Amino acid sequence: MNNLITKVAENLNKNNMESFVVDKKEDVLPLLKTLLPDGSSVGVGGSVTLDEIGVIPFLREGDYAFFDRYAEGLTRPEAVEVMRQALLADAFITSSNAVTEKGELYNVDGNGNRVAALCFGPKKVIVIVGANKIVKDLNAAEQRVKTIAAPKNCNRLGLNTPCFKTGECVSMKMENREMCDGCFGDNRICSTYVLSGYQRVKDRIKVIICKENLGY
Repeated sequence: MNNLITKVAENLNKNNMESFVVDKKEDVLPLLKTLLPDGSSVGVGGSVTLDEIGVIPFLREGDYAFFDRYAEGLTRPEAVEVMRQALLADAFITSSNAVTEKGELYNVDGNGNRVAALCFGPKKVIVIVGANKIVKDLNAAEQRVKTIAAPKNCNRLGLNTPCFKTGECVSMKMENREMCDGCFGDNRICSTYVLSGYQRVKDRIKVIICKENLGY
């Protein structure tokens, strides 16, 4: 696994995405502090990985202008407005659904704010992933989302989707399945698909790889 992580980190660097490797999740926040100057405005994408590391309390307690989408008492429209504001933050912190061996970030989003920030907006994007997110290629990344990430997230969010009931996307049983195939309905969280292959602005995207498993 160490050799694989080293390979992925090297390929991320080739793709103009600066990589960092840490041994355990407790190492992430100290590193994050070095990447976020005091006074920075910061937004976040929805992420179990960030919850497991403790990123939200870290940002609330630190010297940051935090666009806190989880602030107590926010209505849904108010939370959406916070997510919109976060697209112009100094930094945006999120995870990734998968990272390929070639150093590509594969993400599928429901609201779209997380993938929007990856593409454009925040001056800096910090992506935190566990070793479990590393996959061989794009096909494996798609399968990982349809059989692991989406079903588990729908379960966590209490969304009544087919993958919540069966543990995999309905498209997995389709002949000649295409990447964006899936269910229909308001609860679907697999709406927008983004592959980040090369970062045109060098080191705008920074990827922290933890050797432990994190998130879905």
